[in-house]
Amino acid sequence: MADRVATQLLYAVTGIVLARELSTVDFALVGVLLIFQAFASLLVDSGFAYALIQRKRVSKLDYSTVLWFNLGVATALYLLLSLCAPLIADCFQGEERLIPLSRVMFLSLILNASSIVQANRLTKAMEVRLVAVANSLGLVVGGVVGISLAVTGYGAWAIVWQTLALAAVKSAVLWTATRWRPLLRFSWPALKSYFGIGSKMMFTSFLNTVFLNIYGFLIGHSVSMTAMGYYTQSDKWSKMGISSISQVLTSTFLPALSAVQDDPDRFRNMISKINRFTSYLLFPAMIGLMAVAAPLFHTLFGAKWDPSVYLFQLLLLRGVFVVFNSLYANYLLALGHGGAIVRLEIVRDAVAVAALAVTFPFMAMSLPGDPVYGVRILLYGQLVATVATWILSLAVTVRRTRIPLVRFVADMLPYLMQTLVIVPVMLLCASVFDAAWLRLTVMCAVALVLYIGGNRILGSKIQGEVFAYIRGTKKF
Repeated sequence: MADRVATQLLYAVTGIVLARELSTVDFALVGVLLIFQAFASLLVDSGFAYALIQRKRVSKLDYSTVLWFNLGVATALYLLLSLCAPLIADCFQGEERLIPLSRVMFLSLILNASSIVQANRLTKAMEVRLVAVANSLGLVVGGVVGISLAVTGYGAWAIVWQTLALAAVKSAVLWTATRWRPLLRFSWPALKSYFGIGSKMMFTSFLNTVFLNIYGFLIGHSVSMTAMGYYTQSDKWSKMGISSISQVLTSTFLPALSAVQDDPDRFRNMISKINRFTSYLLFPAMIGLMAVAAPLFHTLFGAKWDPSVYLFQLLLLRGVFVVFNSLYANYLLALGHGGAIVRLEIVRDAVAVAALAVTFPFMAMSLPGDPVYGVRILLYGQLVATVATWILSLAVTVRRTRIPLVRFVADMLPYLMQTLVIVPVMLLCASVFDAAWLRLTVMCAVALVLYIGGNRILGSKIQGEVFAYIRGTKKF
């Protein structure tokens, strides 16, 4: 949690400066590259990071084999994407600036591949302090590079070199600070032993990645690069919260769940506790951000990114269900139900395709002063699809874990209800102020006091344990 908070704070500082200095088209150009990078990164890992964490005992040969596999695939993909750079440009309004940008940006694939196993080893051992340090140092150096280039007029190149600096520093820190070094050996039998769970997780992640990035692809290809820029900015800032919480759950809780997979009672109690902890953080964070979206954007960026505000709110609301879907996939993965995860992802994507087919004809619509009207319709469709698949995921998880539905609901409901009661109070208190920064400050202060105070009055055990953990008087 400390790692993700520090990461997002550093990322936010850099992002604020870049959002003020760069144009919507600059962000659209990088947004296009990030779509291709997301798929390439998925192939580089191939689901083996999940498989390594899920297995109780991993040998040095296993780690070494996966490392050489990651580096080999990353190098091959970089060469392929470099050759295909002109085709990428042709797909997006013939934007030739994408060609040199992509050939530099995709070098980060190789740098990131070199650190996957190192970070995985530390995460599996629940020793994430060094991972947090590597992430933070990388963001600091990358932020300095990005900001320096942005203010001197380098446009989209500022984000490209920021990405490379982050990847290089993170990898350097992990390799320098750890004693582990790979064997100069590669074992096909070792790789194949992880292929069962790894391939299922890669296929699941591939489908998920398709539907996380297809919207940006379609907007950039079929609407305009300006609309793509607004969508990229809203998607970027919404993911800061969504990804942070989701990564905490997937990277930290999965090893703990896997360790007790053979103890049903303890496993179920741990799930209940994770559900409460997730709800305690997720509902106030996501719904609270939706409430403060307008003053937040105005305080950070002025009125420059106003069309992104509503998109940001829709993406946050959808993100609540995305996080719970990831959480339920963790429960199934810890029990070894990779097939169930794949089937759920297939159904989830089929529903998303149906929603996309219904809303696609309206995607290019715009109104005077509202260049993203059609994009909003697209996101409404995806919100409905995500809610529907969350219901299905919950049903499957209840059956596989043998935890009653009422227990899932009881773990979530108190924190959701508190948040829904607090939001109108936030809006009412802020309505008497005109300055965006003052409204933002008042809303955050009111929410913090009411939420922490309310949980204290109601005797929330999770809040008590969180504060005891922060004080160092109790293990969480």
